[in-house]
Amino acid sequence: MKRIITLLIVMFAIALQAQTTPGKHSIKNLDVNTKLSEFSVAKYGEDRIVFAAPSEEVTIVRRVWRENNQPYLDIWVGDIDSTGQIINKRAIEGDVNRKLHDAVVTFTKDGKTAYFSANNYNDKERSIRSATGFDNIQLYKADVAENGDWINVEKLPFNSDEWQTGLPTLNKHETQLYFVSDRPESIGKTDIFVVDIKPDGTYGEPKNLGPKVNTEEREMFPYISDDNILYFSSTGHPGYGNLDVFAVKIFDNTISDALNLEEPINSPKDDFAYFIENEKHKGYFSSNRKEGKGDDDIYSFNEDEELYIECLQTVRGVVRDRETKELIIGAIVSILDEDGNQLQITASHEDDASYSFDVPCNGTYTLVATNEGYLKYTAKVKTINDLGAPVIEKDIEMANEFISVGDELLVNIDIIYFDFDKYDIRPDAALELDKVIEVMNKYPELKIHATSHTDSRGSKRYNKSLSNKRAKSSVEYIISKGIDVSRITGEGKGEEELVNECIDGVECTEEQHQLNRRTKFRVVEEIKVKQEQ
Repeated sequence: MKRIITLLIVMFAIALQAQTTPGKHSIKNLDVNTKLSEFSVAKYGEDRIVFAAPSEEVTIVRRVWRENNQPYLDIWVGDIDSTGQIINKRAIEGDVNRKLHDAVVTFTKDGKTAYFSANNYNDKERSIRSATGFDNIQLYKADVAENGDWINVEKLPFNSDEWQTGLPTLNKHETQLYFVSDRPESIGKTDIFVVDIKPDGTYGEPKNLGPKVNTEEREMFPYISDDNILYFSSTGHPGYGNLDVFAVKIFDNTISDALNLEEPINSPKDDFAYFIENEKHKGYFSSNRKEGKGDDDIYSFNEDEELYIECLQTVRGVVRDRETKELIIGAIVSILDEDGNQLQITASHEDDASYSFDVPCNGTYTLVATNEGYLKYTAKVKTINDLGAPVIEKDIEMANEFISVGDELLVNIDIIYFDFDKYDIRPDAALELDKVIEVMNKYPELKIHATSHTDSRGSKRYNKSLSNKRAKSSVEYIISKGIDVSRITGEGKGEEELVNECIDGVECTEEQHQLNRRTKFRVVEEIKVKQEQ
């Protein structure tokens, strides 16, 4: 629409993988619309909406804007009724809605601070013009008083009289402010920028979002949702004509490709100022499409099918025997999310024992591998929040269930250690005991004998008692997990069987003493069966 394009021109001085699917919407033109221009909503608390519309006070001081023969814009607030309509429209009061344009707002979540766009004024509310004669739009911040008035209005420090700066939106954590400008770093006619808001309330240097978002034409009206999807309007990305609404996902260091939201959000006319409540799957946008009421209208929508922009990262590797390094073909490998839900499952490939998963970025996962004759393997993997992140190479090395040491057959787990002068089960020891339980559940006739040891510090009598307590705590842990008491026994050896030279009178490090504070698990029945396997 020519008039909104004119308005915007005056206001602004004129790998890895991403899976994307546009959302589907049903839309409704709102009763608040008139033959004039209403656009650009922002949520104000749970049940109010702020939007831009022409002033109702046209005086000799507040003249009609010559570009569209409509009054200058004011910031309005309305209530949201049960059907999503905006009712009880009234102008924001306080130190705003001056004689020229005030429009396009974003709020902090507590509703106590508003960022908004307005013409460039000095302290005496007189217009400031650039060297080329433009009254450029600037970004302002205001405090919202308890009575709803906007007070203590201040201009943000990265404005300039020489270029346009406006159309703000805050990220979820209110640590970044996105805005539109034609400042010298722009790629096109107007670009979207982001600036960091520091903990002390100061601002960093504005950064251009780059060519994934910005083109040689106009990018405008950004809105960033809580899941870090940036919605914006553009005349430069391929679309239906004039301004279309697009979406990109913002990652830590990268941005996805722009996705056109398609019909009915977009049309051959101007479609812009998209806002969505992700959890409620509803929102508002603005358009001057021909079926509207005259000029720019506000439309509500319900998102019938969710927008999908997801970063995926590959986790892959091969499965081997931990001791021999031989490849294990056909091992079952799965990957679980943080809640333990299985996301994908596969078998190590028959050619090279490889596996591969594609999982969402910025997540923590658990790899699980099982194979006959081997202990279950588990390991944590973490993906990062970026497209193009390197593949995570994670080889799986599986341990045999049993290992022969001399004339003993032991359950093949990592050695269980104890803290000095303690016999309680440490978290790392519990993980190993769970492997013993796994083997005993797999072989119901299997019986195990636990042998616990101490270091040499303390008397032999005391260490004998301490090692018995360690054996008892190990056995009790296993029994507590459902293993019958008749299948597990234990004894303490004190300091009789040290694994190093740290006897009485020899000075050793804590790490050397730790090696002696241990428990091992010996198979006492079914030895022949296990050895034949």
